[in-house]
Amino acid sequence: MSPRLRRYVAMATSVALLAACTTREARIGTDDGSDACRAQVVALDSTGNFFAEDIIRGAAMGAVGGAILGGLIAAATGQRGGNIAAGAAIGAAAGGIAGGTTGYFQARQQQAVDQATLNQTIAGDLAVENAQLDRTQLAFNQLMDCRFATAQRVREDLRAGRIQRGQAENAMANLRAMTQRDLQLAQTINGRITERGAQFDTAIETVAPGVKEQVAAGAQVGRVVPVAARTTVPLKLRPDPAAPEVARVSPRERVTLAPATGGFALVETSTGLRGYAPSSAFPEGRSLGSRPAVAAVANEGDVRSLAASNIARRDNFAESVGNAQRLVEGQGFELAAS
Repeated sequence: MSPRLRRYVAMATSVALLAACTTREARIGTDDGSDACRAQVVALDSTGNFFAEDIIRGAAMGAVGGAILGGLIAAATGQRGGNIAAGAAIGAAAGGIAGGTTGYFQARQQQAVDQATLNQTIAGDLAVENAQLDRTQLAFNQLMDCRFATAQRVREDLRAGRIQRGQAENAMANLRAMTQRDLQLAQTINGRITERGAQFDTAIETVAPGVKEQVAAGAQVGRVVPVAARTTVPLKLRPDPAAPEVARVSPRERVTLAPATGGFALVETSTGLRGYAPSSAFPEGRSLGSRPAVAAVANEGDVRSLAASNIARRDNFAESVGNAQRLVEGQGFELAAS
């Protein structure tokens, strides 16, 4: 590649990256050293960068690739100087269009030489997407764990007399505000995941028809059961014994149970607050059954399996963000929550 073409490619790369990204400070604020969960916030923000791009490397990266391709084509056909620049510009425009407006499936369909190649390519894209969804889900879980565990420590400090009530109230107010900002970030990421998911869904319906319906049917396994708690039942942020406690159900309080994973039930109070408790905490919970867990690894190259796990991962992330939002708006940062 000539020095001139390298300069054009570098310029295209810089412009694309600047157009694709807003500053981290604008998204998550500045670090003044007071946020104990700052590392987790940065981690979640970093995973979200992936979803800011369109699927085939994004409109920005597509433009960069198009610029390189257009410039190389111009150079390969013997063009020089301004013609190479024009080729790069045209390629950038084409790349941006392919990445941003014509749709993922159409672009992949145009690239594929046959149906088998198309299926394999979509399966590869889904595998990459699923791995990133896992990273984003983990980052969100760790951030919410940090926030709600911090809230639990504030309650414990207040009960133990290590801090005064006014201090505890201020700490909770700050935590609520920071978590609201975290959730705005998570909602932005979820919106991008949803937009990409809509493009994947078009492809999935073509190469793996009926998968969406199968996933939806699987998610509805079991039933919702109204119950009254016999004793005080701690509710967890996630269906995980290590997850922080976010609220408690009082004896005789009316709640509903729905199947969750790992021997847990999803518990919803009359005010709409949701948390998780072992199914065994409620006699009626033993007959609930269990919601299917998302497969950690789908069969390599199996587009149907990858598609199903992709849909489930998207749904799970949206659900976890929604549950956290309810907690922030409800008891999640109340001093009397435990």
